[in-house]
Amino acid sequence: MNFNIDAVDTHVGHHLDQKIQGVIDGKTKPLGALGQLETTAKAIALVQHIGKEALEPLVITKPHLFIFASDHGIAAEGVSIAPSEVTGQMVANFANGGAAINVFCRQLGWQLNVVDAGILISPDENLGVISQRLGDITEPFHLAPAMSISQVEQGFAKAIILVQKTKKSGCNLIAFGEMGIGNTTSASAIMAALMHLPASETVGKGTGVSDEVVLKKQQVIEQALALHHKQLNEPMQILACLGGFEIVQITGAMLSAAEEKMLVVVDGFICTAAAMLACAIEPKVRDYLIFAHCSGEQGHQKMLGYLQVQPLLNLGLRLGEGTGAALALPLIQAAVGFYNDMASFEQAAVTKVV
Repeated sequence: MNFNIDAVDTHVGHHLDQKIQGVIDGKTKPLGALGQLETTAKAIALVQHIGKEALEPLVITKPHLFIFASDHGIAAEGVSIAPSEVTGQMVANFANGGAAINVFCRQLGWQLNVVDAGILISPDENLGVISQRLGDITEPFHLAPAMSISQVEQGFAKAIILVQKTKKSGCNLIAFGEMGIGNTTSASAIMAALMHLPASETVGKGTGVSDEVVLKKQQVIEQALALHHKQLNEPMQILACLGGFEIVQITGAMLSAAEEKMLVVVDGFICTAAAMLACAIEPKVRDYLIFAHCSGEQGHQKMLGYLQVQPLLNLGLRLGEGTGAALALPLIQAAVGFYNDMASFEQAAVTKVV
């Protein structure tokens, strides 16, 4: 599946890049004094000026966060603190507004929707959950591919339609969260396949499992890597062999959002695994990604280092749901705010400092 994503550096042009940096450097502050807010503002400006000749104010409109939920066959191997039934229970909690992500989205101004990408029991229709099911649960990936290539392609197609609809609603900043018992094991396996690392360097405690469960996670991942090793040199095959229905749709949604010239806020460990896959499919997607935080999952910092990115926050979060992405919104808005509204040295009649 091909995505027509504009390369920021090619379509913005060197002269506009310099103009954007000049706006940032010309504000009434020492050079670089606003740290990552400056690099974030520039990243936003480069995306929002694609195809434009002149500088315009930056704008964040109708930020939207989707939680994709699915169940994982690998959960039956005892790799999580909870049974698969909890996925559906938490989907109902999201739909009823009771989870951490609901609190943060209400507080910070995100529009929130929940997507059933494939959980064991379909949620009640009255809950308003978006149905984009690829199945009831993936296969246990240490014994068989998690899903077929056809399911991966179907998941991408569903994600593309969802993103395009969201763009038409006026949204230009999108984020993704996830829910799925066993999905840290899937993300750890994806990380191992992409970075060519042993499972001992990619597996953490997830939501807080014991050392015995960590060892079990490592064992099933190593078994899966050995079983599928001939297919793990291509990102779509990695998704089919090791992924989850929610990870598939988040990956496709990230690629689609970049194609639509939308900014994407990347959450924690599982969503960063999706971002790694998206970048492997089309490297130009990287310019559209804002990494929200470094989670408490031990492999996440290695992922961020592999992608050569600096996250905005480091709060020790390990919840998922999109909570880190949600919390990053005020910082993104602050970056836009200073870029648009902070006086320049000339405007303020202040002697320029360097």
